[in-house]
Amino acid sequence: MALNVSESRDTERASLNTPSDLSDEATALVAERINRLVADAYVLYLKTKNFHWHVSGPNFRDFHEMLDDQSQQILESIDPLAERARKLGQPTLHSLAEILRLAALRENEQEFVSPYDMLVELMNDNVAIAKSMREAHGICDDWDDVATASLIEQYLDETEKRTWFLFEAARAADSGGH
Repeated sequence: MALNVSESRDTERASLNTPSDLSDEATALVAERINRLVADAYVLYLKTKNFHWHVSGPNFRDFHEMLDDQSQQILESIDPLAERARKLGQPTLHSLAEILRLAALRENEQEFVSPYDMLVELMNDNVAIAKSMREAHGICDDWDDVATASLIEQYLDETEKRTWFLFEAARAADSGGH
């Protein structure tokens, strides 16, 4: 006897359900927020890497290296966050389309962005991610999910440091990147 589609999905879903002492409601809510953080991290990673590739001007070397370091740091946060959703017995992201649907951050597809505008845009994106991390941390606190909260705290500190560096670099630059 063949399974129908809904039975198949229920079976697949059950196979992902890692045991946890947290309630199903807690793991679903926390994982949903983690997946949004992962989606935003992907968008921020690609945008930061894009700006790294396309930065120009008299501060090229400093900005180029800073953005490369920041993009690597963002990339390194993605897998632990996604794996945290799986540790909670919940699914994580499956596709680029899902990432773009869930992300609050938006891509920058402009052909040219001045170095100053790059720094300011990335600074604002990091501020937005920090806010989202604080909200996710609040949900973790509400459900006593100490492990996810701890992970978020680490990435929040890194996000605030990126924001600080971008702020300092931007305020020293004019709109032309000088």
